Amino acid sequence: MEIGNRIKTLRVKNNLTLEELASRCELSKGFLSQLERNLTSPSIATLKDICEVLGESLSDFFKEDKAEKVIFTKEDFFVDEREKCKVEWIVPNAQTHNMEPIFITLAEGGISPVLKPHEGEEFGFVISGRITLVIGERKEILKKGQSFYLDGSFKHYFINETTYPAEYIWVSNPPLF
Repeated sequence: MEIGNRIKTLRVKNNLTLEELASRCELSKGFLSQLERNLTSPSIATLKDICEVLGESLSDFFKEDKAEKVIFTKEDFFVDEREKCKVEWIVPNAQTHNMEPIFITLAEGGISPVLKPHEGEEFGFVISGRITLVIGERKEILKKGQSFYLDGSFKHYFINETTYPAEYIWVSNPPLF
């Protein structure tokens, strides 16, 4: 880890000039400049003071930022094959995020997982085929290219009442599946 780069990144993030940070830490502007260019190293006490001014703990300062994975392939998916219903979690560990997208394939006569009333919202998009959305006692038919958006106040699920498969993306917020 290049300590100087990390200090500069935090300083800029906090909208501080080199002079302002130096003043608040009771250090010289020249010393801080050398630190940011990795030409010198701070003592632990000095680094602790700098971190305090920048609103960062020493442990957080040294945490390596892991690049978050943003692209997923079939190899990343978790698949649950049920009778006439295949559920694919297309974003691993999505339950740790705000949204949870799943890809569902319903065979002829297939029924999706049934969701009980809950807080939150859901969105979906029909990729192929036709599905029937059942919300409480109400039924709505969705065809390829159509989408749905609903709150989770009522029990709801999907049925494929056709003789050919249907595929759709179903996204819930918060994660439910």
